Amino acid sequence: MKTAKTDKKPYTRHSASYKAEALKLAERLGVPEAARQLGLREPQLYQWRSQQQHQQTVSQREQELSTETPACAVNWQ
Repeated sequence: MKTAKTDKKPYTRHSASYKAEALKLAERLGVPEAARQLGLREPQLYQWRSQQQHQQTVSQREQELSTETPACAVNWQ
């Protein structure tokens, strides 16, 4: 019985700093070129970029909410 040979790379967990540097490179060179130079697949860089943008959006909204006066606090006065 033959086993199927796969060309999958072993799972690698990259640090947050590695991802940030990879995204900076992708911003300068473009995602396809950065992926090629780093030995990554393009969808991985697109996913990291999407996650970074989402985190920035969430952080901005949390900051905005923390500076707003809650409506319930106004009613208590």
